[in-house]
Amino acid sequence: AEVIDEAKCLVFKTHSIGNGALMKLAINSLATKSVMCLAVIASCVSSAKADGEIFNKTLKATTWVLAKSDGAISTGTGVLVDAEKKLVITNFHVIGEARTAVIFFPDFKDGKLIVDRDHYTDNVKKISVRGRVLAVDRKRDLALIELDKLPEGVAALPMAEAGITQGEDVQSIGNPGASGALWVFNSGTVRTVYQKQFRTGAGEHDFLVVETQSPVNSGDSGGPVVSDKGELVAIAQATSRKGSLISYNVDISEVKAFINSDWKQAPLPVVSVLDQAELKHKQVQEDLLEVSFTQKDKTEQSVFVAKDVEYFEQADVRRVWSLAASMKEVPSLEIQMKLLEQNSRTKLGSWTIEQNKDGEYLIVYVCKLDATATPRTLKSTMEYVARLTSLGKKDFGSATSATPVASKNTTANVLGSWLGE
Repeated sequence: AEVIDEAKCLVFKTHSIGNGALMKLAINSLATKSVMCLAVIASCVSSAKADGEIFNKTLKATTWVLAKSDGAISTGTGVLVDAEKKLVITNFHVIGEARTAVIFFPDFKDGKLIVDRDHYTDNVKKISVRGRVLAVDRKRDLALIELDKLPEGVAALPMAEAGITQGEDVQSIGNPGASGALWVFNSGTVRTVYQKQFRTGAGEHDFLVVETQSPVNSGDSGGPVVSDKGELVAIAQATSRKGSLISYNVDISEVKAFINSDWKQAPLPVVSVLDQAELKHKQVQEDLLEVSFTQKDKTEQSVFVAKDVEYFEQADVRRVWSLAASMKEVPSLEIQMKLLEQNSRTKLGSWTIEQNKDGEYLIVYVCKLDATATPRTLKSTMEYVARLTSLGKKDFGSATSATPVASKNTTANVLGSWLGE
């Protein structure tokens, strides 16, 4: 429109003054701008074609990930990074405590990509692939899934040798829940790359972030972020709630370090471990389970185990503890000395004195156990904690300088908010 309007203006001037040179100028101007427009159009067509090629290449490695943990189903995206070993990378927060996952690769009909979610869930037995969670890295928010098999036509996405930098364009594919479709294409620009420490619902994170100017919605997590060369440069992770179009992605260097590390098997959900250990349990708080053990004197001693795994680097531990006494006053020096003496002789864990919000002083025995321990090991540990705490009640109950609290509340209620800390 701009070219035509300007040409009309020039021709009008030529007609008015009869200047043949000006007419020539108008024709040349129109021709020049037409060539420029054609060049721009050709560039756009070439760019669109390149994006389409990258999409098709990335699509072959992209997966839809479904996992079930604590009765709830979470969904996200993953990317095939090793076809020989059948390994898929996704975010830890996508699979949570689940140790198996249902994996879908893109399906086609008459050469056309099927994006309808119902097509995949309705044909889960026919087109899905079973995945087993091999390892997790909460710090990097990554999880590694091993597949039973690979469908025909899929291909692993090559990982970039070096990370991407500011100003470069990136493309991604995800399965956002806000969209009615799967395999949604997205593009953006790298804003910056830096080391970031932050916290999400999945825990505390510390990794090299590729910050992009592109949306990451729920369901996109774990998906591939690729360069203009079609190489994997990051894994989509989260979006900033404080800024518009600010998304965080895990840099490829972190992905490589995770895959190449001497990772160990991911911990099983604590409910599964307790069930395998044949321990009857009940949930007393959102992230807390209680098991009751009968002692020789026929009394019952409650032992608690946290659902959440505490971690540092590759060390995963579970906290197990039991309440021996609750007191209105600070435990006497005699009791404190007894606790110190027993801490030097106990086989597992140690005694601690905590104060809850009601001002009560709690004498608790705490043990931290390797979260990958077998069900039998967890059972033995809990039995030991129950026995030791039951014996401790008699010692602490005989103290006269600190008055035990007389309460009809359950042990869990007496422990109060301390249990969730």
